[in-house]
Amino acid sequence: MEPGDIELGAVLSALADPNRRRVVRDLVNGADDNERSCTSFGLDLSKSARSHHFKVLREAGLVRQVDRGNRSGVTLRRDDVERRFPGLLALIGNESDD
Repeated sequence: MEPGDIELGAVLSALADPNRRRVVRDLVNGADDNERSCTSFGLDLSKSARSHHFKVLREAGLVRQVDRGNRSGVTLRRDDVERRFPGLLALIGNESDD
């Protein structure tokens, strides 16, 4: 997906879920190119629910996901999202975990 193809509605819909927003917030507050395993976010969800959430984030254009055999790695599309929606990631990064 090209940066110009990232749609605001899909991004906002993906971010409406607190679990997905937590993943994005953790990635925003991490190192720029930090690839993390999908299980490293501490989400108390079944494997199928976790897979669903990462699929939504990927299809919205917020993350890239790479299959690494027995695990998946996920990275934030920081530059693409920031270019398309300036300031959005800063808002998410500053959100409290209430």
